[in-house]
Order: sequence, then C-alpha cells, then structure tokens
Amino acid sequence: MNNEILSPAEMAEADRLTISAGPLDGIGLMRNAGAAVAAVVLAHFPAARRVHVLCGPGNNGGDGYVVARILQDSAVDVLMWASGSPKAGSDAALAASECPVRPRPLSEFAAETGSILVDALYGAGLSKPLSGDAARAVEVATELNLPVVAVDLPSGVSGESGQVLGHAFRARMTVTFARKKPGHLLLPGREMCGKLVLADIGIGDGIVAQLEPRTFENTPPLWLGNFPIPAINAHKYQRGHVGVFSAGPSTTGAARLSALAAARSGAGAVTVLSPSNGLQVNAAHLTSIMLRKADTIADVQEFIGDRRPSAFVLGPGFGIGEKTREFALGVLATRQRQDGRVDGLVLDADGITSFRDAPNVLFEAARRPTAPALVVTPHEGEFARLFSDIAGDKNLSKLAKARTAAERAGAIVVYKGADTVIATADGRAAINGNGAPWLATAGSGDVLSGVIAGFLAQGMPAFEAACAAVWIHAEAGSRFGPGLIAEDLPLALVPVLRELAENRNGMTAE
Repeated sequence: MNNEILSPAEMAEADRLTISAGPLDGIGLMRNAGAAVAAVVLAHFPAARRVHVLCGPGNNGGDGYVVARILQDSAVDVLMWASGSPKAGSDAALAASECPVRPRPLSEFAAETGSILVDALYGAGLSKPLSGDAARAVEVATELNLPVVAVDLPSGVSGESGQVLGHAFRARMTVTFARKKPGHLLLPGREMCGKLVLADIGIGDGIVAQLEPRTFENTPPLWLGNFPIPAINAHKYQRGHVGVFSAGPSTTGAARLSALAAARSGAGAVTVLSPSNGLQVNAAHLTSIMLRKADTIADVQEFIGDRRPSAFVLGPGFGIGEKTREFALGVLATRQRQDGRVDGLVLDADGITSFRDAPNVLFEAARRPTAPALVVTPHEGEFARLFSDIAGDKNLSKLAKARTAAERAGAIVVYKGADTVIATADGRAAINGNGAPWLATAGSGDVLSGVIAGFLAQGMPAFEAACAAVWIHAEAGSRFGPGLIAEDLPLALVPVLRELAENRNGMTAE
C-alpha cells in the first residue's frame, strides 16, 4: 500500500535510512530525482524553446543541477539561475560540479514567453515566506504565464500544511519522490501543484515501513479490506440497523436524506426516529425506511432495547439545545454490543453545535471505555464551535488540527472541506484528495453522515468507515457532476459501491 503520506521530516529520515542501507548514496538519490524531473520536462514539453532552471542552495537545488545537466545533454536550450551556492562538500555541491551549465544570479532572472521554468529552489522543506529574489521570480513567472515544473513541491508552499508562505509558484506539474507530502493534498497546496507525478528514486517500501507512518491519502486501499460484503445467507438485521433522529414537521428532510444514504450504503434496516408531531410528515415520504416515535430519551432507550440498532445519526435538521444533548449523551451511555459489532454515533450539524458551550461533556461521554464510537463531522464553522482554541491556532495545519481535536475528543473527527481530513484519537489520519465542488450543496453533509452510519452498522471499524464514506461520497459527486443536488447523491452512490464490492470480492478470491 503506497498511500502513506510523509511529512518533510519523515521524508528526510527516509533519505537517511536509504543512504545508510545502501547501495544508493546521497548523490545517487539526487541523480535519480533529477533524472525523474528531466524525464517529465522532456515528455510533456518537447516543443519548449528554452528551459529556465532555478536552483536553491540545498538538496532541492542539487536536484535542479542534475535536471539542467540532463536537459543540456538532450540538446535543450537551458539557462540556470541560482540563489546562493551549495555548501562545500554537500551532495548539492557535487551535483553542481557535474553540471556544465554555468548558473547566473537569481537576482538577474529574466525569461521569455514560450519558455519553461523548472522550480528547484526550496521544495517541501521551506518553513518561512519567500522573499527577495525568489519572490520576484514568482512574479516574473506569473506575469509571463510560464509553465512551471516544480521539484518536490512548488517553492513557497509549505510541505507540512499546504499553505502559501507569502509567494509561491503555481506549477503546471510537480514531481515528488517516494511518497506524497501533506502539502500536496491540503489546500491551497493541492491547487498550486498542478498535475502531481510520484517518482520512484530508490526509496523502498521497507524503508517507508520503518517510519511507521500515521498519515495516509484516503484512497480505497486504505479501507477496502474492511468494506462490507454481506454473506449469502445474511438477513437484514445482520447487515446492521441504523437509527436516524428527525426533528419536527418543518425540518424532517435532512434526516430522511441521512436515512436513505444509510440504506443505500448497505445497512439492512433503517429507522427514522421522529417526534410525534413529525410522524405524519415523515410517513408520507418513507417507504422502505421504518418510522418510530421518539419524543423522549425513554423512547430512545426503548427503541435500543427492542431493536438493537448498530449506529445512529443525530444532528441533521434536528435543532440546537438540551434535547439534542440529552439524546447524544443517552446514545453514548449505551454499552457497546457484545457480539463484536462496532456501534457508533455520527454527530453532525446541530448535534455538534449543541455542545459548543459544553464540549467536555461530550468528550467525557465518548471516552468511556464501553461507549459506542463517536464520529463528529464538522465543517470549518462547526469545528470552531467545538474546538475553538485549536481552530484559532495559526501554527497548526488542518491535518494537525484534526488530529489534535480527535485526541481531545476521544472520537473520529471528519474535518470537512474540499480537503477533508479524517483523524482518530490513536493518531492515525487520512487526507482526502478527490473532493468535488459539486458537493457544495445543501444536504450533502446529511448524506455523508448517513453513509458513515451505514458502514458502522455493517461492522466497519469507525476510522475506516469514516474514510470510506468520505471517499465514496466525493467520488459519487464527481461522477454526477454539474446539476447535482443532495437528493441525487444516495442513488449516485450505487455505481461506486458496486465497483468497490467487485474489487473487494476480487481481493477475497485471491
């Protein structure tokens, strides 16, 4: 599984371990990296009149010297511009000595329309804003609309957070090595990278495994092994039962969206838990989904005792206040099932906001050893209501915020957005890279909550259930495209689910 994501520090350690293990040394890795970048330039820009290579003083610049040498050997017109000189005795200095192209000062950088720029200034390790000559080079490239090929990461983009540090190149293509970094997937870094090429330069999977990565790109290999496929003789309750809380007559639609999504994702039974005054409205719109009165926590407890539901959704359209808190805490007070199934509560929307003045009450309930798994699904505003100090910490990336919040809450945190981050209290985290703009529509989050609950009800571990739901939800939105509204999403899930089931069956057959 090559969906591990390495921080810049972990990537540096992977380099060190590779060099220590041999046979490649530092300059060997650098030559391989430069060759990979040069191959991309030659393949994708064969008609370029000239290639400008911008080199920094570190290893990223060393890669650039290799690029320039290979391009000149390939009869490409190359000009090189350097910001400082590599440290004497370093791999970058050796790469510079092997390069026949004499560098010019970056302060004199000038280019022409129709040329290509290779950005080998700073890469993923940059920790301070671009300034001076480097910032001016960004302005020149932007003004001339030069196609940029970035080495590792566009200079000016943080490899840790994806944030733009002052100025940054907007690359047409980015060539990175061994594994992606957080900045390749977190916004705005993902947009600044253009098309991402992951190159093998000799850092093996065994080296990466030694690092024991805890961050992953959210793709099917991360969770497909846990994707639920019903046994041939399974009955509906063996496929899990989801309870979705509905509000009163004027705001029932969100709960029904969640309920339908839970059913589409494979839950064998779904019940909408409705207040008395909403029963008639809900009944008029439900067919295969069951309906039950739930005015009080006693009603909820009776339902749990009678029907043994596997997962709940609380929050979509439900309203903010004491009743919401009481229902959430009541579900979390239910003991986990003894048959090995994963019980869970998906708390979204109003369910999250209801705890803004008392978040620790929720977190303490979730941390009880026998409590069902808690999955909270905040967008940026809701995240700030539940984790105000974490949200306001400008030193933390979105990844770090989600991970810190999950640890505090004892929960799975699905920090939503175009770069959704899913984090768990044990330190694992996944960054979703297939977000679709079509999902920015009312009710989309209600559908996501239902899919998560549907997977929980079928026995998926909570982290994997949340990751799978986020990816599938986004994939369905991407495939549907323009015109998507939330009502379309449950049915749009079907072809994605079918493909995953086929792939899962293929894994089992092997």
